[in-house]
Amino acid sequence: MSRLPRPLARRIDRLARRAHAFHRWAHHPLCDAYRPELLAVGRRGRLCRGCTLTAAGVAAGIAAGLVAPPLPAVALAAGAGSFGAAALAALRPAPGRRRSKVATRFAPAALGGAVLAAGLAAGNATGIAVAAAAAALFGLGVRYYRRRGPDRSACDRCPERPASATCSGLRPLARRERAFRRLAGRWIAANSRS
Repeated sequence: MSRLPRPLARRIDRLARRAHAFHRWAHHPLCDAYRPELLAVGRRGRLCRGCTLTAAGVAAGIAAGLVAPPLPAVALAAGAGSFGAAALAALRPAPGRRRSKVATRFAPAALGGAVLAAGLAAGNATGIAVAAAAAALFGLGVRYYRRRGPDRSACDRCPERPASATCSGLRPLARRERAFRRLAGRWIAANSRS
């Protein structure tokens, strides 16, 4: 087994990051069916709307939790319970129509961030326990969401589904991947000849 020289490995890593930069944070196909799930950033960049709203919710919640006056233990515990209920409701896929990402991503994340920050700001044992519970709920939610996988319901109704070719939403990604593999392969072959 031959190893790549470190400079070449870094060069290939930089190439991979540049090749996938425009969709790295999208994790959805880039077709019209998924357009509502994506936020355009600049000319080519794409972000997942749900993940962006979750991050914004956490940031807004932490800011609110830090500027709010200290809360009594009962209010902290109630906030943690509300966060748990909101997170559980958000993680369950709703049959039929899609729910608003503000309701399923931003609001629970903001509540969780506020509970986490308020618990830490309280500085007592109850506050630390509530903050730890909120952090654990965040971790479990992320794990559950990743295990559940993406919602591909738009793909089920897509007219391109029966075709064997790469769908139009994944074509730009596949094109970039092929170009990356060709160039990286040339670099590796040139390195093994020298």
